[in-house]
Amino acid sequence: MKKTDKKETWILVNVGTPASPAKKEVRKYLREFLNDPLVIDIRPLLRMALVNFIIVPFRAPQSAKKYHLLWKPEGSPLLFHLKQLAEKLEKKTGGHVEIHGLMRYGEPSLEKFLDEYMRNEPGPLSILPLYPQFADSTTGSVKKLVAEKTKDLGYKGPVRFIDQFYDHLAFIESWHQNLVRYDLKTFDHVLFSYHGLPLRQVQKCHPGIPVHTCSCPDIMPDHGKECYRASCYETTRIMARKLELAVNNYSTSFQSRLSKNWLKPFTDRRLVELARAGVKNILVVPASFVADCLETTIEIEMEYHDLFIASGGKNFVMAQSLNASDNWVNGVYDIIRSAEENDTGH
Repeated sequence: MKKTDKKETWILVNVGTPASPAKKEVRKYLREFLNDPLVIDIRPLLRMALVNFIIVPFRAPQSAKKYHLLWKPEGSPLLFHLKQLAEKLEKKTGGHVEIHGLMRYGEPSLEKFLDEYMRNEPGPLSILPLYPQFADSTTGSVKKLVAEKTKDLGYKGPVRFIDQFYDHLAFIESWHQNLVRYDLKTFDHVLFSYHGLPLRQVQKCHPGIPVHTCSCPDIMPDHGKECYRASCYETTRIMARKLELAVNNYSTSFQSRLSKNWLKPFTDRRLVELARAGVKNILVVPASFVADCLETTIEIEMEYHDLFIASGGKNFVMAQSLNASDNWVNGVYDIIRSAEENDTGH
């Protein structure tokens, strides 16, 4: 990649994916992902031992089976949706902006791209991690990598970094247009599910306020914009108002936990509770995911579906994510352009 002009560049970043569902590739991906100190924030030697000798050897075979179920003829859904989003977005700009869809872990590598990009003389750079709600282990990891590369390579060009967009009108409208395709009146309950985090990571956002005594399930507190949990609950409230849902007909939960010391309520347990309480028809909205992936297609649409039905439910529907829909292409365009106009990036 050789730069000859000052063309504007936008980078869209998602978490990553193995190169294939083969166990070898899944192990390689998990090692890179889980050895990030912002993903597993414990002492380096302990993390290295835990990840490389316990988690990866035991988790890789199980994850590989799930990736085999997830994989499409086009490859990993997370990757081909990202490529399509970048292509459609570049077309929307009329080719005036160079747009790249990259991964924090795996390929196409954000780190490799920055190594080459920052050694040239590029134009303005806008970076949008595709995580609506900020967390150190997702957006924070991308931000740290960009800062390290900027310093190490002596890069002096302008960089705009968009931290989060959970309350941006374009994001909410994209989900609204997606959800109104479903007949919401046919569902007894709408469950907004977000990726979980360890409690200790959330607690770092507001050290003097215990996580589960915080007011964020009911109102957005003063510290909310720095708190992943608070921004998740606020996302739910904004979407629910937009959809005109009755207060008793929706709730918030957190999925993909690795231990009991993660954000609650847990999505799987919440689904069991709702089914046993008489909820027969449920719509699950994966509101922290902008593209379908292992956590949506396998965890929610397959595993949680079976759990809900086995617990007494009758109709389980997962709302498909935003992926590369035209509404989301317009949404991403508006998010980045508004950050440029209002200088809300960092």
